[in-house]
Amino acid sequence: MRTSRVLALAALSALALAACAPADETPAEAADGALATVTAGKLTIGTSDPGYGPWIIDNDPSNGEGFESAVAYAVAAELGFDAADVVWTPASFEQIIAPGAKSFDFAINQVSISDERRANLDLSPSYYDTAQAVVALEGNAAAKATTVAELAGLRIGAMVGTTSLTVAADAIAPTTDVAVFNDNDQAKQALSAGLVDAIVVDLPTALYITGVELEDGVLVGQLPAGDDPDQFGLVLDQGSSLTSAVSAAVDALRADGTLAKLEAEWLTDAAGAPVLR
Repeated sequence: MRTSRVLALAALSALALAACAPADETPAEAADGALATVTAGKLTIGTSDPGYGPWIIDNDPSNGEGFESAVAYAVAAELGFDAADVVWTPASFEQIIAPGAKSFDFAINQVSISDERRANLDLSPSYYDTAQAVVALEGNAAAKATTVAELAGLRIGAMVGTTSLTVAADAIAPTTDVAVFNDNDQAKQALSAGLVDAIVVDLPTALYITGVELEDGVLVGQLPAGDDPDQFGLVLDQGSSLTSAVSAAVDALRADGTLAKLEAEWLTDAAGAPVLR
């Protein structure tokens, strides 16, 4: 395994904590300075099976393709692990967010950060702040829009009480009020019936709607995330000795631009979700 600045920082933090911790507490690092992982010398990462693009490509997280696979390998490298030392293990979303001991060192599976989940799990800082996206139907008035201004005169819909609704009103500023629906299913039905020209949902939902649910659905593009975006975090056991090192790795990847680069590669470009200006 390679050494890294994150591993060094984590080791220094562990030594500082050990100096003031009770003698019977478990140290964050193994005696040889390596991270104390589920399998010595390996980093085990959990994710769901099957996995779908653009998060995981070809249902194979080990290929490094897809946004979450690429992020996981970037985190592994920051922790000092070569790609060959990364082991993937399947885990359902329910297994990942359930309290209790895990079979992985951390999981990556579009898990939103919340205080409720923090009560039972450790969560890293956000590796992705969810953007909002515009969905239309092939051939309708919104489908070929490339700018926000082109959407302003159209009929826009969104779910009540959501960031999507706030962003639709603020970012698009349509000339007619945004149509409000009780849930995204109603919004999709209105879109299919021609009652609205486009709907605004979070990007992961937009990718699912256009990839799975609406055969003629078009992902027009992304809008700003808004002031309170949904955020995805890596999941660890509560009190995991790896939490500080994994969190430092995510922070480092955000600071050096790696997360933004991977987001552009796998979500903006590969997923066909350009940012609308």
